[in-house]
Amino acid sequence: MKTIIQSMLKGFAILLPIIVTIFLVQWLLVTIEAWLSPIWLAILGETYYFPGLAFISFLFIAALIGYSARWRMINWVWQLPGIFMNKLPLLRSLYGTVNDIFEMMSGKDFADESVVMVTLPGTNTRVIGIVTKTGGNKNDRFSKILGDDQVAVFLPMSYMVGGYMVIVPRDCTQSLDMKPADALQLTISAGLGKSRVD
Repeated sequence: MKTIIQSMLKGFAILLPIIVTIFLVQWLLVTIEAWLSPIWLAILGETYYFPGLAFISFLFIAALIGYSARWRMINWVWQLPGIFMNKLPLLRSLYGTVNDIFEMMSGKDFADESVVMVTLPGTNTRVIGIVTKTGGNKNDRFSKILGDDQVAVFLPMSYMVGGYMVIVPRDCTQSLDMKPADALQLTISAGLGKSRVD
């Protein structure tokens, strides 16, 4: 009986990540297809429309928007929906959280040495974190309240979307040669994920 349960758990560990990934990809494809297919059907008609055209056009639109965002004026236009959502009480928290997560996963605004090992003051405990603010930047409201020798570090929590922000002396941190996205993946999986070498 014990062997059967262990085999079943091992099977779950193999199958569930695959199933969840396929489900999320399927959900994304179906959602995009449902949004854009009526537009293509109205333009091309059922004769020339084929399944998948909506997703291909979505990829093209994303690439076009990303390319055009290099120009300040056009980038400002693309930022308008986000600015509008940040003004609405109900959407502000949701949009801000999702936007922050995507920016963090993409490594936006992070320095090359932003991933650090933090030794918690007065202990031998070490945690992996991402430096979000450093002291001494007079153009940033939060940086101004930090001392010149202090840094703000985000400490992600394992198996949760969340974490803690701690302010520690700079000498309590040790830079790690790791990308922020890799650090997040490592800490969120509690170090159980498979290490990959590029």
